[in-house]
Formats: sequence, C-alpha cells, structure tokens
Amino acid sequence: MLDIAICDDDPVQLALLSSYTYECLEKNHLYATVLEFSHPDELLRVCESKRFHLYILDIVMPMLNGIEVGKAIRERDQEALILFATYEPSFALQSFAANPINYLIKPIDKQQFFKTLALAVTKLKETEVTIHLVKTHDGIRVLKLSEILFCEYSKHAVTYSLCGERTVTTKVIRGTFGSHIEPLLQDKRFIRPHVSFVLNMDWVDGFDKNWFRLCSGAKVPIVAKQYSTVRDTYLDYIFAKGLNQ
Repeated sequence: MLDIAICDDDPVQLALLSSYTYECLEKNHLYATVLEFSHPDELLRVCESKRFHLYILDIVMPMLNGIEVGKAIRERDQEALILFATYEPSFALQSFAANPINYLIKPIDKQQFFKTLALAVTKLKETEVTIHLVKTHDGIRVLKLSEILFCEYSKHAVTYSLCGERTVTTKVIRGTFGSHIEPLLQDKRFIRPHVSFVLNMDWVDGFDKNWFRLCSGAKVPIVAKQYSTVRDTYLDYIFAKGLNQ
C-alpha cells in the first residue's frame, strides 16, 4: 500500500492532479491512499506524525513555497519521492535542493505524469523496507532502518534517535552492545564510529576528525584512532550512492 500526498492551493489543479493519480493507479492495478492538501502548512502538520511514499507539490503557494516544503520533507525523510508540478519553469534549478524525482510544467501532460508515477513506483519497489525490532518497557517497537538517525548505548540500554525528533529507549539489554547492533551493521547504511554509537550515514550533513554532524543538528562522536577507517567508509558509501542515483 502506497501513501501519496498532493499539495496545491489551486482547487482545480488539486482535483486534476488527484484525478490523474487515481487514474494511473487504477490503470496499473496499484493500491494507494491519496490525501489532498490545499495549504503547505496543513501538509507539514500531518507530516509530523505521518510519512508518505510520494509527495506531489505545487511550487507557488501561500506562506511557504513548494521547494521549502520539499526541503522540510527531505530533512525528515531521505527516501520519500518528491514530484514538483508548477506553472513556473524558473524554479527548476532551485528544486534540486529537495532532490525531486521530476519537475513537471503545468498544464500537466497526462502521459508524462503517468510515466513519472510509474518511475516512482519502480523506485519504491526497489527500496527494500527493512525493520529493526527493539524491546522497550511499553512492548516491542518496530523501527524502520531508514528512520533511525543513530543509536547510543548508555547504562545497559540503547536509545534510538529517529527522524522527526523522536526517541525510543530499550529495556536493559542482555549481552553486549555489539551483539545488539549486529543487525544494523549488516545494512550498508550503518557505521560504528564510536564504541557506544551506531550511525545511519544517510542522515549525515558533514564531519570532521571528532564528530559526524547530522541533518537534525545532532552530533555523533568519532574515536580518534578509527578516524581514517570511518572517514574512508563514509566517503566510499556516499560516492557509491551518488553513482547509483
């Protein structure tokens, strides 16, 4: 099941984009929930508690333009797909800040729109949804690997920092931190730059010899003697990721 959000302040265009989306889904025998938003603030409020697989955004909107909305979404979710649909071709270069899947000019060509949605679905199918189970005092929590920024071991428990400024703390773990995080380290996105930390490299904004800086503003320490290895691992990862995009 796909979750799709469409945001456009023009009710006619919003209805048209929604109609095209449903028509494409039906044509390809796909199931999805499609939510419509007429104001960017409304969409961002919903995004505080819900994530969508695909966002279809107008650019020229009141208070907050679509590119700023896309950038805000990207800070919360590195894997979501963003499609811009606008009358203004002049924003195309600026739109790259949100890493969109496409930039379509209105009036929207239906076939081009369908091709973009088909590409989005293909990309979503290629993205493996991997989960990590953790035991907390409230029961077992299911975490998507893509939403984990980093985790920290302290006082025999592990605290997971997640996108959207959320945290989850385990019960006292049995065994070592190394054993607990082994499933994470089997995923190429994760690295252990410090004995007490594991980091998701997709959320890194920059680094120096002492710290990884994350898009959220958090910092994860790097052990001095491991700096060269950690640096090379991170650079190899982002280089390979860039080639595959």
